[in-house]
Order: sequence, then structure tokens, then C-alpha cells
Amino acid sequence: METANEVSKMTIAHEIVVNHDFKLQEVNFLPNSLESRVKETLHKAFWDILREQLSKTPPDYSHAIKLLQEIKETLLSLLLPRQHRLQSQIEETLDMELIKQEAEHGALDIPNLTAYILGTMAMLCAPVRDEEIQRLRVMADPVHLLREIFRVLNLMKMDMVNFTIQSLRPHLQEHSVEYERKKFQELLKKLPGGLTCTTEWLRKAAAEISTSDLLPSSSTSETKGSSVPPSSPAAREVFSVHSPTAVLNQAYMDLLHWEPGREYPEIHFKSRLDALQMKVNQLAIIAAVLLVSSSTCGSGVFSSPGCGDRLKRVIKALLEGLPDTRLEDVLMDISNQMHEEVNSILLQLGYPVLSTDKAASLKGQLTSLAEKDNAVRILIEQWIQTYLRLCLYPGGQNAKNLPQGLAPIQEELLEVGQRFGSLIHHNRQVFGPYYSGILKKLLLPERKSEAGSDSH
Repeated sequence: METANEVSKMTIAHEIVVNHDFKLQEVNFLPNSLESRVKETLHKAFWDILREQLSKTPPDYSHAIKLLQEIKETLLSLLLPRQHRLQSQIEETLDMELIKQEAEHGALDIPNLTAYILGTMAMLCAPVRDEEIQRLRVMADPVHLLREIFRVLNLMKMDMVNFTIQSLRPHLQEHSVEYERKKFQELLKKLPGGLTCTTEWLRKAAAEISTSDLLPSSSTSETKGSSVPPSSPAAREVFSVHSPTAVLNQAYMDLLHWEPGREYPEIHFKSRLDALQMKVNQLAIIAAVLLVSSSTCGSGVFSSPGCGDRLKRVIKALLEGLPDTRLEDVLMDISNQMHEEVNSILLQLGYPVLSTDKAASLKGQLTSLAEKDNAVRILIEQWIQTYLRLCLYPGGQNAKNLPQGLAPIQEELLEVGQRFGSLIHHNRQVFGPYYSGILKKLLLPERKSEAGSDSH
């Protein structure tokens, strides 16, 4: 448990530093899901009991007092350390002993207390919550009002946490490398196998570099089988066959198509890379579907304003089921939907719909994308991998580095490249010394002179 807690702290700090969009959000269950129904049933039962108690003669305030206590604690938790005067005011106005006495004598003034609570919330909330608090001021039903107060207070707590995250980010960025490396060193002492999986990960990458098609067949500036520009960093890298940088970069690229069940390196960004891997796979399918559809149906459909974006949204929506649904089934749905969408667009443009043969060809080519040896899919994946390899270098996340065939997914791929490059850069800074030590042992027998730290 202690190790798990330390990993959790490292993960949160790492996420804040690497992901500039990181923020906490309220968990919303899917409508009509079991979780949603259970939550709604329990909440309704709670508030129904409160309504029943307040309707009694004399009213029963036991539930209401507990709610007021929670509200008081939440308001105090939202205060900044310097807000001593407001703290004293909340303590005095929401004096629970006095409130209990008033309730016992039937003199509890809930409308007056809720008015004070709303005024305090208005002082403490972010501007984005002003309108919601104004809506609460006109609510006459005390039960509904208390329920809405709790809802808005939860949003305010989330706002405060996210404000704190923003405030901490510059400090964490300044010290994150040192912090994560120190914490990882502490964890490493507790790992029974040490860096066994990391060593195997780098060893496999070194073997791939030795046999890769990217290796030059001569001393010329050509990179065999690669669309990488000869002047690019990735092209220059491959000439140093067993350089630590080349091996480490290959290892990073391997993380984007990790085999299920294979032991992961002892590094702490698996969840983020899993998310990136899923995104990359989806983008490859989207680009392949659009490329096949364009070549089959003609460029006229895709050149009309908004049609390409419309088709891309349709494909994205149908891909949401992955990886829980088989790719073959998803592509079958995509092929049927694309047929309908293309015909609809053709009719809008005044053209005849696809012929039976053309429709069958379109559906056949789209469903065949499920095959791993599909030529179009392989080509798209190679283009994406080439671009993401460039993202390992400063300035690599540039639209000019994207092949023309990836233009339909340019915006999404640039974002993925930025996230991938940022993540790898940070990981290299934190774990560079560990990688350097392992790579020296792996590569020293072949390159005794390669003892530098260019893997940092």
C-alpha cells in the first residue's frame, strides 16, 4: 500500500507537469446505466426523507442539521489561509450548537441560513459560477434549494482544486525531474526485479535497430525503405547504428504498439501511452477509411465544403466502441454508414448515387482494412510512425512534416504528436541516467567508445 501511494503521488505530479490540460472533472455516469440509476435512487430517497421530516408538525430538523454541518465544513475548506475574518464569520453564523438549540425550540430559520450561505458562496465562487448562484437565490422550496447548494458547492470544490493545480504547475515543473527521479529511486529499492523489464525493453529495441529496414545499405544519404527526409534528425540518427539515442528512440516508438500481456518497463506513464496508442490506432483507421473512400468514390465528394469533416465525424463516432468491439465488426458498420453518407452527399451535389459494383467495391475495401497486412493500412501506419518519430525531436510536431495522405487527420495528429513529444521529453529527463547505465552495458561490447550520455 505504501508503494502504491507513492506511485499515485508520482503519477499525479507527472500528469500535472506533462499534461497542460490536466484538471479534475466531475464523474458523470452514462444515462440509464446501472450506476446512474443507483445513484439517482439513493439521492431521491435521501431528499424525500428530508422533505418528509420538514413537513412534520413540529418539523424534524435532524437531517437538515447534518446538511448544514456539511455545508459549513465545505465553506471553510474553500477559504484561503489569509481569510481569517470570513472564517470567524462562518463559524459564528453557522454555530452548530446554537442551531441545534434553535431546532429544539422550533425557532430554526432555514431561509435566513440559506440566504447567508448563498451570499458566502457568491463571495468564494469563481465568476463562472455566478449565474448558477443567482438561480439558487429565487428557489423557494428549501429541500430543492439545499440539494442545489450541495451540487454547486461540489463544483466550487472542483474549481478550487483545479485552481490549486494551476498554481502548483510552475513549481512542479521546476522541480518535477528531481522529485520524480528521487521517488523512483525509493521505489526501485522495493522492486524485487529491479529494472529487469526496462532492460529487456531496451535490449529488444537494440535488436530491432540492428535488423531494421531503416538501416542504410551504404554510406549514402538514403535511408532504405523510409520516407524520412535525409536531412531530418531521424535520418541522421540511423547512421549511428548502435547509438544509445537511436536505441532509446526505437524503444519509445515500440511503446506505441505494445503487445498485450507483455511486461511493461518499470516506468510510470503506461496509462498515458495506452491512451495515445489507442488514439493513434483510431487515427490510422480514420485516415485509411477516408483514403480508400476518396479513391473509390472520387475526389469530388471530398472536395465539397464540409463533406470531409462530416465523414470524419461519422467514422470517429463509430470507432468509439474500440477496443471493446472487434475491429472487423466496427469496419462493417463503417462501410455501411459510409455508403449511406456518400450517397447522401452525391445526391446533395446533384450526382447519381454509387453503382452497385462501386458500392460493393467500397464496402469490400473498407472491411479489408481489418487485415493487418492490408496495404493501405500499412502505408498509413508507416506515415504516422514516421511523423511520431520526428516528434521525439524539438520542432518535430510540425504540419510540414506530415505526408499529404494524413491531411484529413492533421489537427488530431498534431495534437497527438505534441503530447507524445512532451511525454517522451519529460521521461527522458527523469529516467535518462537509468537508461544510460543499461545501454552502456548493452552496447559496450560492440562500441567501446560509446560511453557518453547522449541518451539523456
